[in-house]
Amino acid sequence: MTQESSQELTQEGSQETAHERKFLISPGPHLWKGLSVSQIMYLVVLALLFPAGAGVYFFGYRALSVIGVSVGTAILTEYLCKKLRGQAFVMDGSAIVTGLLLALILPPTISLWMVALGSIFAIAIVKEAFGGLGHNIFNPALAARAFMSVSFSIQMTAWVLPMGFGADAITTATPLSESFVWQADKIPLYQAMFLGNTAGSIGETSALFILIGGVFLLARGIINWRIPAIYIGTVALMALGFGEDPLFHILAGGLMLGAFFMATDYVTSPLTNRGKIVFSVALGILTMLIRRFSSIPEGVCYSILFMNAITPLIDRFIKVRPYGLVKKVASAG
Repeated sequence: MTQESSQELTQEGSQETAHERKFLISPGPHLWKGLSVSQIMYLVVLALLFPAGAGVYFFGYRALSVIGVSVGTAILTEYLCKKLRGQAFVMDGSAIVTGLLLALILPPTISLWMVALGSIFAIAIVKEAFGGLGHNIFNPALAARAFMSVSFSIQMTAWVLPMGFGADAITTATPLSESFVWQADKIPLYQAMFLGNTAGSIGETSALFILIGGVFLLARGIINWRIPAIYIGTVALMALGFGEDPLFHILAGGLMLGAFFMATDYVTSPLTNRGKIVFSVALGILTMLIRRFSSIPEGVCYSILFMNAITPLIDRFIKVRPYGLVKKVASAG
């Protein structure tokens, strides 16, 4: 073999290697909208800043501390887990999304060490233990909230009125609590729930700012409209069926945040549009059944976690028929 032919083979081999590197085998999500995974994650972070900002406005510096500890712990935990697993740490924004979501579904007065523990659980146990981004079965933030609700039941149900900056926290009940009483006209209540001036988790009280963030994601094509629309619509229909106020159930609790930011998670929601419809209807039914008949006032968290577990089954039985496929019809005789 001459030196020239050897150089040609080497060049061809290097070209093939460079060409082969363009084909990557990796876990989901595989949805391609012209954006990378990190770009999508940072757009979600941007959308979450609207309810987060509302939470800080209504609940003051304490809410900002919870957000900071949750996000910072999530990033640090992911970094350590990647190092322990011998993998490269890539700041793709997914840890920020998890930490921010977890903070937004926590009471503003919860102890910061509990926040850190919940964030560690979300990243290390729910996400990285299953293989990292794309492998987790459950929504990490919601799974961490369920873990914290079992571990710190008193602190996780210690609700306070919006106190702003420097004001004293006043303990009260959330609109979904049995002890909540509103004897005045409902219009002021609706206004307070829509704007966020009620007791609740940091990022769940302001339907207005959740909607702004949700519409932003819809406009950018990041989330599918079917899940939030059908989920919220099913809750409204179920409330009517039970003879209750549908608008109250839409604005109360974590329905809006869950519908736009958690049920729409690429990894833990169905792939097909028909699957998303089944998923969303089931979410609405479960949420109202839990709210109506269980001992806990809110059903969004456990409904989404339950349906996360059912998602692989939905994807298995609800598939897209290949274009041009014709079913064979058995001949008679």
